[in-house]
Amino acid sequence: MGTIILTACIAAAAAIAVYVLVTNYVLKNSIKKRCEAAVKEAEAEGEMIKKEKILQAKEKFIQLKSEHDRMVNERNQKLAQSEQKAKQIENNLQNQQRELDGKLRENDRLKEQMQNQMQALEHRREEVDQMMREQNARLEQISGMSSEEAKNILIENMKAEAKADAAAYVSETIEEAKLTATKEAKRIIVSSIQRVATETAIENAVTVFNIESDEVKGRIIGREGRNIRALEAATGIEIIVDDTPEAIILSGFDPVRREIARLALHQLVTDGRIHPARIEEVVAKVKKQIEEEIVEVGKRTTIDLGIHGLHPELIRMIGKMKYRSSYGQNLLQHARETANLAGIMAAELGLNP
Repeated sequence: MGTIILTACIAAAAAIAVYVLVTNYVLKNSIKKRCEAAVKEAEAEGEMIKKEKILQAKEKFIQLKSEHDRMVNERNQKLAQSEQKAKQIENNLQNQQRELDGKLRENDRLKEQMQNQMQALEHRREEVDQMMREQNARLEQISGMSSEEAKNILIENMKAEAKADAAAYVSETIEEAKLTATKEAKRIIVSSIQRVATETAIENAVTVFNIESDEVKGRIIGREGRNIRALEAATGIEIIVDDTPEAIILSGFDPVRREIARLALHQLVTDGRIHPARIEEVVAKVKKQIEEEIVEVGKRTTIDLGIHGLHPELIRMIGKMKYRSSYGQNLLQHARETANLAGIMAAELGLNP
């Protein structure tokens, strides 16, 4: 009986041991398979991340390459424009050099021709002198008087005749001067103005605003054109954005408004913040600065010229002339020169300068 129980216990223990061993084997295989699956999943995820990073790197490279190509193209365009301008300047200089060479050759030809004429005239004068000496000798023989005696008689006769002719000529000249004095004075003044005036044309209604790149044009126009409409409404100037490279046209007949628009655009582009509210703020600030500058220029001009007691509106009008030009000359500078000339003429006439 005891042997049976012992045998049963040993069998049970053996069964338990076998069960434990089998269980451990199964668990080890399961864990091993899970580890292998986790490794494979990690490898697959790593491969996917690697591919995504490579794709992102390729996209970044393509983007950088596109940006680089665009910058290279812009630089090449600028270089091409600079070369074209340089060639044009070189062609102009060559044309001017050819014209100058032609003028120099023409001057040399005229100089040589003049010298030949001078030599011919000198030769002719010598012949005339010889003929006069021979004629005088014959006259002395015929008249029985010396050349000095004949000369004195001739001089006296010529003096009397010259006095009569001079008196008649002076009287006639005075009468003619009375009739033509006004006309002649006008002619002299007009001729003087034409000689002094600069014969160049100037812009009357257009100001060119230069920009660094054409990308700024899009920021100035704004979404659906709201920025450019706000600028035109605030300044009263028409802003033309066309295909002109690195330039924007400001069109308007009021030069003060054009200057306000130019300064406001400069501040906006420099600051970088371009939107309707900012535009109105900057334009108002620039208007105030321009108005203060106009008044200051007018006051300084009147002080420099020694003029006092002018109405403030007249002082403001004088300051506004700084932004106007006529026939290539600034109106304020022209007015200062005119005032100085008027003061000098008044002093010469004994009036209050």
